[in-house]
Parts: sequence; structure tokens; C-alpha cells
Amino acid sequence: MLIQNIKNNFLENIELLRQLTNNEYTKQNPELSNATIGEHMRHIIELFGCLIENYENGIINYDKRKRDILIQTNKNNAISILEKYIDELNKPNKSLSLVHNCYSTFELLPTNYFRELIYNLEHSIHHQALIKVALHNLPHIKVADAFGIAPSTLEYRKQCVQ
Repeated sequence: MLIQNIKNNFLENIELLRQLTNNEYTKQNPELSNATIGEHMRHIIELFGCLIENYENGIINYDKRKRDILIQTNKNNAISILEKYIDELNKPNKSLSLVHNCYSTFELLPTNYFRELIYNLEHSIHHQALIKVALHNLPHIKVADAFGIAPSTLEYRKQCVQ
């Protein structure tokens, strides 16, 4: 179920990207501190890429990820990478090490593939929520009502309605 949820998240992002022009994708948005939708999408893609591409060696270091300007400036490049990652997600769970050096000395923390997938899915949803703010200025772009909303929030809202 986790892998399918991530694939669905990627498909939501692809659907969004297909609707945007490249100018809309790269336009600075004051609501996002002048960041672009492309910058947020690059960030999502690169964190997933860091996990997928380092799965075999078992050491994940999100701080040392590639920062590919082409992903944030060319929506078709972003779409291609998301489509590629859809095919590469389905891997067995295994132990991994997470490099951590946030305001401290270097640490290696134990983690696993599925835990990091969950982190990346939640991270993607968070950035979708930010992207959704920029979409208010693009009323012709349609995304699902649940775009950028955490599954736990959606579940909570269902319970409140009952």
C-alpha cells in the first residue's frame, strides 16, 4: 500500500506539471517567498532520488543530494524523472543508514527503506501544500481537493463530518 500511495502522489505531481506552462512552472511567487513551483518540485524529486539512488549502498545523505537546476526549470524533465522513479520504487524493505549532521557533529542513524519512503511521502505532501498556495493565482490549473493534504488530516476530517 505504501508504494502505491507514493506512486499516486507522483501521478498527482505529473498531472499538475502537465497542466502548467514552463513559464508558470518557473515564475517566482511572492506567496512562496519568491520561490517557484519548479523549485518545490525539484526538492521533492531530489529527496526521493537520493533515497532511490542510494538504496543499494545503504547510506542516505539528503544534504548531499544533487541539486539539478534542469529539474526546476524544465517541467518535462521533472515529469520524466517522476515517471522513472515510479518504476524504481518497488524495492524490498531493508536496513539503511541515514547521515545526519544538522547543527551537530556527523551522525549515522539507523533507518530502513520503508521508513524513508514514508518520510519522503510526507515531505512531498508538505511541498504540495505550498505549491497549492501558488496555484490560487492559476485558477485554470485543477488539482484534486486532497492535493497537499496529509492522509491523517483527510481521515480526521471524515470523522468530524460523521
